[in-house]
Amino acid sequence: MRKITTIILLLVTAISLNWQIHAQNPDIETLDRINSNEDKFLKGYSTFMSESAIYVSFGVPAALGAISLLKHDDQMLKNAAYILAGQAVNTALTYSLKWTVDRPRPYETYPHLIEPYKIMTSSSMPSGHTSLAFATATTLTLSYPKWYVIAPSYFWACSVGYSRMNLGVHYPSDVAAGALLGAGSAYITHLVNGWLRQKTNNKKILTLQNYPF
Repeated sequence: MRKITTIILLLVTAISLNWQIHAQNPDIETLDRINSNEDKFLKGYSTFMSESAIYVSFGVPAALGAISLLKHDDQMLKNAAYILAGQAVNTALTYSLKWTVDRPRPYETYPHLIEPYKIMTSSSMPSGHTSLAFATATTLTLSYPKWYVIAPSYFWACSVGYSRMNLGVHYPSDVAAGALLGAGSAYITHLVNGWLRQKTNNKKILTLQNYPF
């Protein structure tokens, strides 16, 4: 796991540095075009999607956990735990990379071009909202590989990523790095989860049939 984590961190760091050194102009030019769209519906949609990232990401495993107890479904409970574990891995990697790269927000570097919807305190690379959304979408997809789960999950995750640019708080490269990091974190957790299930012979987390509801 350490090797995979190191590879992902190095890959995302390399991508971020490459964008900053060689593609800064396309990065800010693309962001300027996206951020300058003042359509009221789009801005409202972006704000809603951006703010939904945390609520959906933690609401989904909470709902799955509650339903699993009501239905005595041990597999669903394991899926809820897996989603939370993927988000924990993603959060650790995201903030490690934010601290390592320490990239200023686009509105700090280009205040004459970019108008943010609010001021953020953390650094720009990678997008934490995007990485969280893609971690959630990927864990859901790996847990429930059905089109009716995959399509809305990734549509929502992509909408969150786009919203961070439309709202002026992240460069396109921040969003791309966040998407890669979130999906990678989910996949790492998926591999570890599968290994643990093999080691424990897929034992139940709880003896759910003993619950009186």
